[in-house]
Amino acid sequence: MRKNVGWIILGTLVFYLLGIFVPFVTTVSTALAWLVPLLVWRTLGKNAFRQTLLLLFAGITALSFSAGSGVFLGWENIFAANLPLLAMFVAVSFLSLTTRGIEDPALPKGNSAVVTTAIGTHLLGAVINLSVLFVFGDRLQKNGALSRVQLIVLARCFSAAAWWSPFFIATGVALTYAPAMSWKETLIPGAIMSMIAIGYSIVEVCYFRRTEFFGYPLKTESLTVPVFLAAVVIGVHHFRQDISILNLICILAPAGSLVFMKNRPRVAALRDFIDNRVASVSSQFALFLAAGVFSTGIKSLTRVYPALFSLESSVFSPLLFAILSAVMIVIGILGVHPIVSIAIVSPLLLPLNLDHSQLAFLFLTVWAVATGCSPLSGVGLALVSRYQASPRVILYSNWQYVIAMWAIASGMNVFFFTDWRG
Repeated sequence: MRKNVGWIILGTLVFYLLGIFVPFVTTVSTALAWLVPLLVWRTLGKNAFRQTLLLLFAGITALSFSAGSGVFLGWENIFAANLPLLAMFVAVSFLSLTTRGIEDPALPKGNSAVVTTAIGTHLLGAVINLSVLFVFGDRLQKNGALSRVQLIVLARCFSAAAWWSPFFIATGVALTYAPAMSWKETLIPGAIMSMIAIGYSIVEVCYFRRTEFFGYPLKTESLTVPVFLAAVVIGVHHFRQDISILNLICILAPAGSLVFMKNRPRVAALRDFIDNRVASVSSQFALFLAAGVFSTGIKSLTRVYPALFSLESSVFSPLLFAILSAVMIVIGILGVHPIVSIAIVSPLLLPLNLDHSQLAFLFLTVWAVATGCSPLSGVGLALVSRYQASPRVILYSNWQYVIAMWAIASGMNVFFFTDWRG
């Protein structure tokens, strides 16, 4: 059955979408989702395996203790808390079918190459996600390695899309753990933050590092599909706000991928994609399912000891935003997946009756900064394992960027979510 993991993962998405119209079918989607880590646990990376076990152990312990104290939140909350996220993860993975590396034989160089590579990485990555690093990285690498400045541009500019892209799993996480957020309210500050992050990186590489930069030979037509799909999502969400943004992505991403699919013949390419590429997201299934169990365990404990976990006397002030974002970013850089810290913080902050869009902006900030600057994040591990990047170099090259983005995001929080709303 292990060789059919890709099809089981696809089934998770299909039955999740059917469950929107026939609710009991969601049980099938949940069962398929949990079957995935059971089949592939031997092949999980050490970091993912360790974090998954830790989350499951802590979550089950908290749930058992809470149940013994008379608090039980239901099996659906335990097993299906992050099911919409997993469905979205599968849906957006199909978007990598829309690109096929339109490129020139020679690599452009100089400041214009920095700008083109930064913007291309960002816009393509905003739609096709992590696969853009391999598309660009494989073309830019020399003897299997990338230069320090290439690593900076690829990692930062890709991860900055987490601030605004509806196709990024970070948006799905924010929608799940800040359920009343309005995506349109985080779109503008998020887009501004991403432009600042890209601009900061371009200026740093062009004017301060002064190292010869070889960039990706991007063609304008390569950006047509990502820009079009993003515009469709924004437009549909504007006119049909009754449709969940998560469900919208789960429908539009695979549909758009089939329409704009580059490889031929389509059926053979699609079958190969499901057999090989879709199966590669199995480690995310393990981590996100475990995070759902852990988050439900934390929620249960807050019901058992409401006074202990209560922050009702507190307010979600700019200072608290700055402190929490700093702590969560540092934890993320040290290798703890952002979903873990978000799963801890969300149930503690939600009782404050705070602005969920502001809370979502906190989560998106942590995701965008930590994943782009940590050698232990999914982005960092991809660069370290595939392009011989040094973890020490990644950390040393990004510490100033981390501080700058944290400070600017804290100011953006005041400007968009505090100043204007009182």
